[in-house]
Amino acid sequence: MKRLLQVLALGCLAFSIPVWAQEVKIDIKEFMFQPKDLTVALGTKVTWVNDDQIPHTVAETHKLFRSAALDTNDSFSYEFKTAGTYEYFCALHPQMIGKITVSP
Repeated sequence: MKRLLQVLALGCLAFSIPVWAQEVKIDIKEFMFQPKDLTVALGTKVTWVNDDQIPHTVAETHKLFRSAALDTNDSFSYEFKTAGTYEYFCALHPQMIGKITVSP
């Protein structure tokens, strides 16, 4: 019986969700991305939420991802599956910039 429980426990571990995967929110408020710079683990889903009263976008500088115009309370998400540094900006207000560093 003890051996059966060990085998079942190992089988469950093989199908578990990685504990490093997470979700992170970036607020778009007062013409800024908050936080502006962020470091996350591989597999993290980042969601930008527009808290301003005017539209904004989220556009990665190398065109890896780009949102449509986000109205107030709209959101855009992207899951980072590759380690590296990703710089982004608002296409409507290019002075709005941010950076996400994804660590392995």
